[in-house]
Amino acid sequence: MPGEGPIRWADFENVRLHVGTILTAEPFPEAVKPAYKLLINFGSLGVRTSSAQITERYGPQDLVGRQVLAVVNFPPKKI
Repeated sequence: MPGEGPIRWADFENVRLHVGTILTAEPFPEAVKPAYKLLINFGSLGVRTSSAQITERYGPQDLVGRQVLAVVNFPPKKI
C-alpha cells in the first residue's frame, strides 16, 4: 500500500520545502471535511493557494501572519 514503510532518500531529495506567510484564511465550504482556504506568500515563488483541515484548533483570524512549511512542487490538485 502506498505511504507505508520508508521512502528512498532520493525521493526525499526531490521534495521542495519552502516557508511561506499566510495572507488570508477563510472558511472552505466546498471541502468535504471542514477546512480553511489559505492564500500563502512564498516570496520569490509567488502567492499560492492551499487548504488546511485545522478548523477545530484555529480560527481564521489566528492563522493570518503565521508562517508555514509547505511542499511547493506537488502537481496541482483539485480538492
